[in-house]
Amino acid sequence: GTRGGVGSVKTIETVGSANAPHAYSILAFAEQGLPTDFPDDVLTQADKADPNDIDANARTDLRDIAFVTIDPADARDHDDAVFAEPDPAPDNAGGHIVWVAIADVAVYVRPDSPMDKEARKRGNSVYMPDRVVPMLPERLSTDLCSLREHEERPCMAVRMRFDAYGKKLGHKFVRGTMRSAAKLSYQEAQRVFDSTPESLPEDAPGKALAENVLHPLWDAYQAMAQARETRAPLIIDKPERRIEMDDKGRITRIYVPARLEAHKLIEEMMIAANVCAAETLEQRQTPLLFRVHDAPPPDRVHALADFIRPLGARIDLGQPVVPALFNRLMVKAREGEHYPTISEAVLRTQSQAIYTPENIGHFGLNLGRYAHFTSPIRRYADLIVHRALIRALKLGNDGLTDSEIEKLPTVAEAVSVTERRAMIAERTAADRYLSAYMSDRIGDRFAGQISGVSRAGLFIKLNETGADGLVPISRLGAERFFVDDDKLSLVGGTTGTVFRIGQPVEVSLVEATPLQGGLLFSLEDYASFPSVKGRRVRRGPKTSRRPTGRKARPMGRRRTK
Repeated sequence: GTRGGVGSVKTIETVGSANAPHAYSILAFAEQGLPTDFPDDVLTQADKADPNDIDANARTDLRDIAFVTIDPADARDHDDAVFAEPDPAPDNAGGHIVWVAIADVAVYVRPDSPMDKEARKRGNSVYMPDRVVPMLPERLSTDLCSLREHEERPCMAVRMRFDAYGKKLGHKFVRGTMRSAAKLSYQEAQRVFDSTPESLPEDAPGKALAENVLHPLWDAYQAMAQARETRAPLIIDKPERRIEMDDKGRITRIYVPARLEAHKLIEEMMIAANVCAAETLEQRQTPLLFRVHDAPPPDRVHALADFIRPLGARIDLGQPVVPALFNRLMVKAREGEHYPTISEAVLRTQSQAIYTPENIGHFGLNLGRYAHFTSPIRRYADLIVHRALIRALKLGNDGLTDSEIEKLPTVAEAVSVTERRAMIAERTAADRYLSAYMSDRIGDRFAGQISGVSRAGLFIKLNETGADGLVPISRLGAERFFVDDDKLSLVGGTTGTVFRIGQPVEVSLVEATPLQGGLLFSLEDYASFPSVKGRRVRRGPKTSRRPTGRKARPMGRRRTK
């Protein structure tokens, strides 16, 4: 219709009442255009998948290896399993053999089949507070490709040799058949790691495997952890909250899971397997999708240095930009009152990881080459790496095709986009559920920290729930506020009052709007915030961005007053 006139709309889909259970996840799916239902031809292909069609004779028999899966207690799919033992080679005293077995998704999902096209379209599984939308139909994701306890499954596996200090001496990939000896949660595995076999109750999960399987696994991890410390990847201190919900879509608990050594064990072994995949494919000159993470650009590092200087911290701009540069800063700041502020600022300085056929290394992990290999059930990039290994090592006729190789740049961009799309959907759904959860606590006070600043006001993250909200600029007083050059602080033009990212605050909840996922706060104890009277603050358009003519300072040059 014309402006101000009567128009017409067409109803595409009815998602139900905003007050209905699980409505906020459905809204997030709709906003991001996330597919939730599988097309009929994909489901038909999944139903026809038959493990009896797999030629076991063409595979390495790994069924005598006591692999175990270690996952969250509520995991429905298990796409990785691990095993370790002392290296029997006399020239590697104290060394270890570590096996990582990964579900062989490629045997069921063939290039350009309906299931493959749908998986590429989705890019990855999406994890909402109340549900999981898988990349593959459940017939595969929770059954045929899931490494279930005591059931035979096809797998892609890598055998790695490490010395006593965790340095990798060599590796070899095989395509095999395995059988998981046990399914353990992180908590169950940690209990075994922390105990002797004799001290465990008879009915303790994993007790039968403690001496010969789990403790050797722990010993191998201890060596690998030494190598990790030597490598010095970037320290990231960002606790992940989990939201538990009941069948009616109501939040029952919000908590930060304990970070166990069992988590780190699986993480370190998966990283090692991913490195092996990237190394093998580079050596064989086979195209693949790398997982890359660029170093932060110089202007961000200089902005970080400017930001932390008033907090009594410094970063040596004369040193190469490597993870250790930030790690030294984090370690020094850890015991101080400004640690949350500095930690958040370091995190925001970093670049975003992406997929690409061109390797530039992984800055955060401090690795020269890295690829995602260990989660083909939930990430399409991993499936591409599996196919590349099959092609490079001549492990079957279902490897990466010439047509796929030509499309790798397009696929890399697509899966990077679907990854970000899933993250946005997960975050917005969580925001809506948290807003609904907080809606009966109007007027209550909460502790939190400043998570962002803009001309709209202060963005606040609450310590208790991790919920995000806004203190509008109108609630900060009558003076004008300006975003400083570093975009990490908001400064009052008259009083010089400074609000920095990471600062602890106390706020009152003024309004909750679940449909928008919004919370409005009022700042308490305003007078306690520091001021920098006399500080020159940029006004106008230059408050939101650096002047376009300003060149980034070259790397390695020390700044002088």
